[in-house]
Amino acid sequence: MIKPADARLVYYILSFTSSMLFSMIFMVTSIYEATIANLAGYQLVLIGTALEVSILLFEVPTGVLADTRSRKLSIILGLFLIGTGFLIEGLLPAFLPILLAQVVAGLGFTFTSGATIAWISDEIGEQEANQVVLNSNKFDQMGGLVGLAIATAIGYSNAVIPLVSGSVLLMLFSLSLVWLMPENGFSSTKPEDRNTWQHALAIFREGLNTIKINPKLLTILSVGFVYGLYSEGWDRLWVKHLLTTFDISVLTGLSAVGFIGILRAIAILGSILVTSVVERRANVNNPSAVTSTLFTATSILAISILLFAFSPWLSLSALLFMAVSASRNIIGPFYNAWINSKLPPNVRATILSMSGQVDAIGQVGSGPIAAAISLLSIKVAIAFAGLLLSPALPLIKRARPVDQPDL
Repeated sequence: MIKPADARLVYYILSFTSSMLFSMIFMVTSIYEATIANLAGYQLVLIGTALEVSILLFEVPTGVLADTRSRKLSIILGLFLIGTGFLIEGLLPAFLPILLAQVVAGLGFTFTSGATIAWISDEIGEQEANQVVLNSNKFDQMGGLVGLAIATAIGYSNAVIPLVSGSVLLMLFSLSLVWLMPENGFSSTKPEDRNTWQHALAIFREGLNTIKINPKLLTILSVGFVYGLYSEGWDRLWVKHLLTTFDISVLTGLSAVGFIGILRAIAILGSILVTSVVERRANVNNPSAVTSTLFTATSILAISILLFAFSPWLSLSALLFMAVSASRNIIGPFYNAWINSKLPPNVRATILSMSGQVDAIGQVGSGPIAAAISLLSIKVAIAFAGLLLSPALPLIKRARPVDQPDL
């Protein structure tokens, strides 16, 4: 068993293993939903919206739970529920069961979103935690690569197999964290206060007050909202777009699972290379470096999505997908470090959960619009997703430390 002192190692194990299992699941879900469940474009977007509605409803309450009871418990519950949700989807290939599965998985994501970074920050301190989170991106990407290889191998002719097996393994892994994960830096609420909504609401109000007195933090959350706006149309439609626009088997001689698996694997390898270069040049604890990196990566992401939507060649579409993947992998850890900077420990998970909530609000708001547009044209719906990123650029510029002091 890992000793409590090895919190960094546990975080890297968590990053690698959860990424591997998520990769097994997510590598095939879009293919499974578009082919085996035979969902239309608007249904694909609607199930994504159901996931985000679930996140929107539960993000802050679960963040408060992580701040008042246990970060560790929140992470374990979250991973178990995510596995349960996708197991339901894999066993019942129809629109309504998949819709229910997204709600369950969404609840699970809310338990993990703020708690994971808050946990490692409690255990080793905020500054070191920011560096660990950035370093873990390598483990995250390596885990994703391993998961892709496994999913492609076992699901080449049947997308159900990696979806179900990945879900079950995720549930088992979550249970192993009961013994594996330490929790020494967090002090839980006194027993007499644990079940009082007054205490939970006090934590929530304190989180809101922290945002009110820090204008830059409000700007950062606004950027998170914009990131939510674009992602629903992209995440739910890019696979459907490739499968309907190009005859994959004729052009490549591969099955849909084989082609998407190889494409994702190459994208991860490229992302690892790009992220390594960015890490060497940009200090995650330097606010100026963080905002500059986010501005550049967001610009590349928006342009790549727009070009992907109307690309006439499969090879160009593949290259643009890799650009989208690399820029998103850069944005993730830098945005997390940006918002995690200088947060009070007692409301850290709550504010990080609020970040997840504003992302969900963005996705819920844009999801029905993307669904409606996809009825007319999936290409236009994807292009619309790229355009929705444009407001993030002036917001990131506004939050640069040149204009105002650090949080």
